[in-house]
Amino acid sequence: MPNEIYTPTEEELDKRISRFSELKPMSTVDDLAWVGQEAMDVFYARKLMPVILDDTENPFGNAAPIIGAAGSTMFVSIMPPGQGPCLHSHNGTFETFMVLEGTIEYYIGEPVEHTRVLNKWDVLSCPPMVYRGFKNIGDTDAVQLTVITGTGDNRDDVSMPDSIAQQVEKDHGKEIVEAFRSIFSFDPPRPSA
Repeated sequence: MPNEIYTPTEEELDKRISRFSELKPMSTVDDLAWVGQEAMDVFYARKLMPVILDDTENPFGNAAPIIGAAGSTMFVSIMPPGQGPCLHSHNGTFETFMVLEGTIEYYIGEPVEHTRVLNKWDVLSCPPMVYRGFKNIGDTDAVQLTVITGTGDNRDDVSMPDSIAQQVEKDHGKEIVEAFRSIFSFDPPRPSA
């Protein structure tokens, strides 16, 4: 049986193109504008711009130039020196990072057991069910391309250690933690060893 190859229309093709100059911050920024930049910086890169989003609920909003690419999510993140998201796990998907500019340090485990520093063009692919966080350790903005892929239907699969919820509540208040609880889940505390 031959493959049913086709040529997309111009309109179909244009819906599959994302131009960097036209990228916008994730819509979650607008949804949570009331929480303030300091609290947003705990959970997200300072500027996170979706390139591709799956047509399902996810923590990166609901607007991107390209919607739907076989379960893939892709975005560009820009982080000022010292900034980056907290420990988190994508529980049903791989999260792959490529540093496009700058120097980023990645933290793995809870408690953190490993750190790795990546520079321009270096790549880290983190499997599901692994806590990871990262921050820009350079003197200028760091730029990162992130691709999230997996086979599960649940794209809203991000969880964080309970310690993050506790710290955010202490620093920013219970209302802020509850706002982020609507986007992420916080894993229960682990038993002491």
